Amino acid sequence: MSEVGTATASVEVNCDPQKAFDVFTKDIGRWWRRGTYYWIDPERGQELRFEPRVGGRLVEVYDLATGEGAELGQVRTWEPGSLLEFTWRTPDWPTGASTLVSVRFTATGTGTLVSLEHSGWDSV
Repeated sequence: MSEVGTATASVEVNCDPQKAFDVFTKDIGRWWRRGTYYWIDPERGQELRFEPRVGGRLVEVYDLATGEGAELGQVRTWEPGSLLEFTWRTPDWPTGASTLVSVRFTATGTGTLVSLEHSGWDSV
């Protein structure tokens, strides 16, 4: 599945696939480090949030109460406990350009293998 220019990473975690999916998606604002290079506005950004559905946004949240902020991407696949796919973009990329992040959650004998593949870099 990998191709030239595709970034991949994987880690095995000690929980079932549904819990791993929930931590990755519902708790992304707790584990994604603030102020790194990948933030649009590190001064205003409070956390990241997924809108939990196909077509939902990945948002860099500026107002925790309203969820208002900047869109980083859109959810393409939302299969809890199995697969999450979303686009990723930054404001300095050409209009309409984005990459694709695929995150698979696979049960193992001792937990879940979380495998991330970030592709589409040739479009930017």
